[in-house]
Formats: sequence, structure tokens, C-alpha cells
Amino acid sequence: MIESTQCLLVDDDKDDQDIFLICIKKTGKNINCKILDSGVEAISYLLSKIEYTPEFIFLDVNMPKMNGIASLKELKKIKRLEKTKIFMYSTTSGGSTSSEALELGANDFIIKPVKTAELVNKLNQIFTTA
Repeated sequence: MIESTQCLLVDDDKDDQDIFLICIKKTGKNINCKILDSGVEAISYLLSKIEYTPEFIFLDVNMPKMNGIASLKELKKIKRLEKTKIFMYSTTSGGSTSSEALELGANDFIIKPVKTAELVNKLNQIFTTA
């Protein structure tokens, strides 16, 4: 059995979740993507499911309760995730948020593209260089 790459998407927007999953399928790669609706849920899940260590985490920046930056800070405290690649994923472009995310250890800051083909290309780049 071929092992799949483990990926976690943390995003409170159901439409964005669906688009992300469609784009992952379009990459043609064997990616198993778990979706959680909030930073609070993601941290809780990762702390309770110690057997789960995703290779990639995609974090929405704008979420209620715990935004992506606060989530990133908490994720960086979880020792077993030190090799996990974390990508900020947002509709808002750059500025101080992207600089802060990169300083805190995010691997990249991805702007949610208007066209799914752009996201498929970006995901292919990410999963190919892993």
C-alpha cells in the first residue's frame, strides 16, 4: 500500500475548504487532507492525537477566536511538528501579516487565488519539493 502524504487545512470558510480539496485532487498526488474549522480546534486536535503528524499545514489567517498568526505561534510550540511545513493561506495579501508569519517560522504565505488552476500549480510546487 502506498502511503499518502498527510496534510491539514485549518480554515473556517466551507467554500474555501471545498476549493482546496478539489485542487488537491487535481494535483494527482496521493494527499490525505484533514480539515479543521478553527485554530482552537486544530491545536486541540493536534495535542490530543499525538499519533497524527501532518507533513503540511495550511492555516487561514482570518479566523474567529484564534487567528492564523496566533495558531502558528501555538503550532510552533508542539515539538513533533518541527519538521512540518506550515503555510499561511489568506485572501488578504502580504503586508505586516505575511512578514510576521514568516518571522514566526511559516514556510510561505499563499494568497488564495481567484482561479483554481493557480492553486493547483502552487500545491504541485509545494508537494513536489517536499
